[in-house]
Amino acid sequence: MTASTSASAPIRRVLVVGAGVMGIGIAKSFADHGFDTDLLSRRAGSLAPIKGVRVVGDLPPEAPELVIESVPEEMEPKRALFHRLEAACPATTLIASNTSSLDLGRLFAGMKHRGRFLGAHYFQPADVIPLVEIVSSGSTDPAALERTADAMRRAGKDPIVLSRPINGFLVNRLQHAILHESYYLISRGIVTVEDVDNVAKTMLGPRMCITGLIQQKDISGLAVHALAQREIVPTLAPPGAANADVQAMIAAGNLGLGTGKGFYDWTGCDAKAVREQSSGRLNALLAFLKQTMAGDRPGTRPKGRDIRTKKG
Repeated sequence: MTASTSASAPIRRVLVVGAGVMGIGIAKSFADHGFDTDLLSRRAGSLAPIKGVRVVGDLPPEAPELVIESVPEEMEPKRALFHRLEAACPATTLIASNTSSLDLGRLFAGMKHRGRFLGAHYFQPADVIPLVEIVSSGSTDPAALERTADAMRRAGKDPIVLSRPINGFLVNRLQHAILHESYYLISRGIVTVEDVDNVAKTMLGPRMCITGLIQQKDISGLAVHALAQREIVPTLAPPGAANADVQAMIAAGNLGLGTGKGFYDWTGCDAKAVREQSSGRLNALLAFLKQTMAGDRPGTRPKGRDIRTKKG
């Protein structure tokens, strides 16, 4: 490959590797915002055309400024790909993994120029959800993080930058904390799956859309919150092990909508229609929120504080 720009220039040329649902969505998100976008896939000859995206079967001759890997979630195939990319791409190319669970330190171990490797974790549908987690491997050059975050902003995304790696990153850690407690209550027969989803859809979700998770505590008042935390936290689901009922359900082959049963019984439901309906509603909600939250009234925007008593 031949280099097209310097290491400090804004990213304009992107290569996405892997043409699954996530990879296609990532490629579309860049192409829709004017980036020069290639999508590398072994199925290049059989994929339907994607507006603004060149689907290729091998590495393009002109080097991208950013590569985002979105191949199956297995350590060794990803590592083999990164070695290939490092050998083929000039030193100015940034190389990111869309992994959601693999350890970035192990994933990039042995690479010659680890400063240019990082995590870029998208959420499904990747061309709709605005949030992307940009994650340091522990060896990533801070300039590489910021250059990638800048590209994400220009691609219509809202990047969250994690300055060091942590298992699950931010979003999945928050999700699994809530889900772990939910599964615990469901397994004990205290609530039903419908109860949990009803709380998420009619209380937690709407309120978090407006004031987030942390800001709401300031608005409600921290004195009561602190007292509640002392009483509730010690009684939460024990940490250290995944929920046995959920693991048994997966072991039995009940994997959700795709197999017909999971937490819900989807027998008789049209899986494609369910997914299309969900995506359509999400698009409508995000459009509404973008319009509604376009500007805060004067005197209503606070600044975040560092509350750590011990820094580091």
